[in-house]
Amino acid sequence: MINGVLHPKNVVAQLVQHGVSHYVTLPDSETANMYEALLAEPSVTIVPVAREGEAIPIAAGLFVAGKNPVISIQNAGLFEAGDALRGLGLGIGLPLVMFIGYRGHNRKGDTPDSAATFLEPYLHMWRVEYFVVESNDDLDRVPLAFDLARKTNQPVAVAIGTEYASEPAGASGPAQEEGGQ
Repeated sequence: MINGVLHPKNVVAQLVQHGVSHYVTLPDSETANMYEALLAEPSVTIVPVAREGEAIPIAAGLFVAGKNPVISIQNAGLFEAGDALRGLGLGIGLPLVMFIGYRGHNRKGDTPDSAATFLEPYLHMWRVEYFVVESNDDLDRVPLAFDLARKTNQPVAVAIGTEYASEPAGASGPAQEEGGQ
């Protein structure tokens, strides 16, 4: 369910601003536009995984090697990654920002996908702080997630409550919200 316009170039700009070195992800149809935007950013290395449960362990290894990774997985994939979240993310105090696709999210409450209904209770259960991003207007929450992860040495989630928009042809630099903002 699309709640707002979120341009991937704006998210990539946030990643670059926060010195992200690696983007660990299981590419999917909802993040295809983000994947394409990342391909154009030479300072961020994309690390594809075969299963979403691998994302946190790979990010932990990158962190131990002195890198600054983030992960990007779907909400159902986070459920699969629960043991890694417990043992590595929370267990070793990994200041990891996790971009979690909030598949099925609808801010109006009509949520036909059970993965959406379980995401926030799941994050609460693990005591993982999170921020919901539904449009470009919400991107001020991304720096808050990075700051909180560093301050607490704990994983922090950024729940992406919309699909990444396709970029207009010939677009360069951060995208504007539709309507000329």
